[in-house]
Amino acid sequence: TEAGFGADLGAEKFFDIKCRFGGLSPDAAVLVATVRALKYNGGQAREDLKNENLEALTKGLVNLTAHIENLAKFGVPVVVAINRFHTDTEAELAMVASECERLSVPFALSEVFAKGGEGGVALAKALCSLLEEKKSHFAPLYETSLPLEGKIERIAKEIYGAAGVSFSPQAKKQLATLARTGFSEYPVCMAKTQYSLSDNPMLLGRPKDFILNVRGVKVSSGAGFVVVYTGDVMIMPGLPAKAAAEQIDIDKNGNITGLF
Repeated sequence: TEAGFGADLGAEKFFDIKCRFGGLSPDAAVLVATVRALKYNGGQAREDLKNENLEALTKGLVNLTAHIENLAKFGVPVVVAINRFHTDTEAELAMVASECERLSVPFALSEVFAKGGEGGVALAKALCSLLEEKKSHFAPLYETSLPLEGKIERIAKEIYGAAGVSFSPQAKKQLATLARTGFSEYPVCMAKTQYSLSDNPMLLGRPKDFILNVRGVKVSSGAGFVVVYTGDVMIMPGLPAKAAAEQIDIDKNGNITGLF
């Protein structure tokens, strides 16, 4: 299920929409974390993420904690996969591992990108152990009988950490129309920035006491859910300002550079 780059988006949609429709009951969740993303959430500039910064990492770990706590709200056991980049230092990896230990959450270093299947053995063993030791009590975050506004507020408060939700006049009108025409029991598919738990990409870490802004809603009747547009989010996928291909090259001896 490709439904967002963070567990607040992808996992929530998988649990609340896909599992509900498919009759699925997950036994566990693998939460993928990277040192780079955590440092970014701690305030380190994107262009400097390759450099060690334990201070930024310390600040950004609250983001990992938020995702772990969110997954627990669905009743599924969690294992953290620390997805290693070649720029990660031993001190940084140890700090993330220490945080997982503090939270009593199993974890494993994932090096599949660099080592292939061998790099995923530790994670596979950690997951198997988790499945043997803990039982899932999976349940969606909300019942479909909850009004659309209630579902949105439940996700905003429980998963994003918002203090409340502000609905634009247009959104209020659209919600009233959907309720009147029989779509009130549909689950909601949140369209939100992947850079923050909030709808503001500049609010990093674990923002609190913010208001989630809903600017519009639209029913996808064939898919069976209502799409909720928050903040100034781009709906369709877009390319970065500088494509990764610009950094890739090959010399006369056939050596490729710029892939990592």
